[in-house]
Amino acid sequence: MARFRRRTCIILLLFILFICSIMMALKTLRPDRAGFGDPFGLGLLPEFQQRTELLDNKQNSLNRVHGDTVTQISNMRAVAVNTMKASMPPVNKLEEELSSPNYNFHIFYYSWFGNPQFDGKYIHWNHPLLPHWDPKIANNYPKGRHNPPEDIGANFYPELGSYSSKDPSVIEAHMKQMLSASIGVIALSWYPPGMADENGEPTDDLVPVILDYAHKYNLKVTFHIEPYKDRDDRSMYHNVKYIIDKYGAHPAFYRHKTSTGRFLPMFYVYDSYVTIPEIWANLLTVSGSQTIRNTPYDALFIALLVEEKHKHDIHRSGFDGMYTYFATNGFSYGSSHHNWASLKAFCDSNNLMFIPSVGPGYIDTSIRPWNNHNTRNRVNGKYYETAFNAALLVRPEIISITSFNEWHEGTQIEKAVPKRTGQIVYLDYKPHKPNVYLELTQKWSEKYRKEKEQWLM
Repeated sequence: MARFRRRTCIILLLFILFICSIMMALKTLRPDRAGFGDPFGLGLLPEFQQRTELLDNKQNSLNRVHGDTVTQISNMRAVAVNTMKASMPPVNKLEEELSSPNYNFHIFYYSWFGNPQFDGKYIHWNHPLLPHWDPKIANNYPKGRHNPPEDIGANFYPELGSYSSKDPSVIEAHMKQMLSASIGVIALSWYPPGMADENGEPTDDLVPVILDYAHKYNLKVTFHIEPYKDRDDRSMYHNVKYIIDKYGAHPAFYRHKTSTGRFLPMFYVYDSYVTIPEIWANLLTVSGSQTIRNTPYDALFIALLVEEKHKHDIHRSGFDGMYTYFATNGFSYGSSHHNWASLKAFCDSNNLMFIPSVGPGYIDTSIRPWNNHNTRNRVNGKYYETAFNAALLVRPEIISITSFNEWHEGTQIEKAVPKRTGQIVYLDYKPHKPNVYLELTQKWSEKYRKEKEQWLM
């Protein structure tokens, strides 16, 4: 019996030492030791592989050293997941203490959603299914529109349900989420008074409320000007004047400090390429017939770059910079991560700002059922981290995020929850929590701050 007890004690001691060695091995594998690693341990996407070869080789060698040990116990996967979760910012810190806003992180925000309680009907959640432009292809896909609240025009389902953008509690919840993610600037989708996208209704009357709530949480608001009807140099001049006259004095109105020390409003101009450079030059060059330069309404105007040739048009038009918007890596020249270095170099040599747009993934088959080929899987957060990694490599002055709540295209980082109703099964963020993309944004915001300190040295 004594020999049995002694042998049991020895086995127990060896088991404890074995577990301690495993934990030490896991500690050496934690993501923070691998540069811009991610907390999910998934391989980088192909477009980014060459730039991280050194880090990958280092990680692979560590995996080979510890691989046999890890496979010896059946619960090691659970231990690893818990360790990874521990490396991410705790939820209560994000939700209660909140983060400090990073005014170099801008996020695209949409206030076009409505529901019967606040708007008398559903708006945008009941988005129609858009037909393919080729009738032969269109005939192979369903038609009609979504029927909220169970059936919405999105592949994910919001934690706040089919909300109204007019609901003060929703606006406040959004501001809290953005601040928890250490985002500083809201790029608000904007149409002139009385105008809206084809599936929505005018939202300019919401701007004062959004500004007030943004100010409460120390956030700033800039404007993402949409391609409204008859947008040209003259209408843009009047609309920029309207925005600055009406909202420019609000403490939440965003102004960017330029290299010359001036504080100027900033306007993102969506689909800027549909207007020819000569028209933009009338507004945006000093000698233009409708020039806004050196007037009280001067500002920084950021054009959307889709094709490579657009960079020359943007420069010729008198824009101050370019952004890439789309969250689909490879969809366009501008949204392809491997082109960002050359675009940044072009901007640097022409005194332009380059603002890459990062996104967590892309899926719009709830409204474009034929568009599967442009879907980009989130890979449990890895896709998002890869985009951030690519953005930081080019050392941009500003990073834009697509998006906070463009639910139709599945680019949202807003909280989403699992939902199943009838024949519909929505995607979700499992195995992670609804706020995982807010946590990741906060993580990369801090990385950006630290990296920028090194750039400026």
